[in-house]
Amino acid sequence: MKFEKHIFVCINERAPGAPRQSCGEETGAAIAKRFKELILEHKLRMKVRAQRTSCFDICEQGPIAVVYPEGIFYKGISVSDVDEIFEQHILNNAPVERLQLTFPKK
Repeated sequence: MKFEKHIFVCINERAPGAPRQSCGEETGAAIAKRFKELILEHKLRMKVRAQRTSCFDICEQGPIAVVYPEGIFYKGISVSDVDEIFEQHILNNAPVERLQLTFPKK
């Protein structure tokens, strides 16, 4: 099945005292849960999917979510940002610029 939008949310958890921060299983799971709630509320279950994933290796920017097919990465998000991302990006195809992670051009 091909989804119109696919949302991946990092839930990677590092050991206490690790040199790099982590997105956190608890935080990432709560973010993914809210995306899933919104998908159900808007009856988009067969068009949009949200799921937990492991590390994107950009831990310092976390918590991280990425929306495909656009490949838009969101950085430092919290559960309180999910509704805005869903409304603007998922429903209206307008990524939330203030939360976007931009990568340097090669």
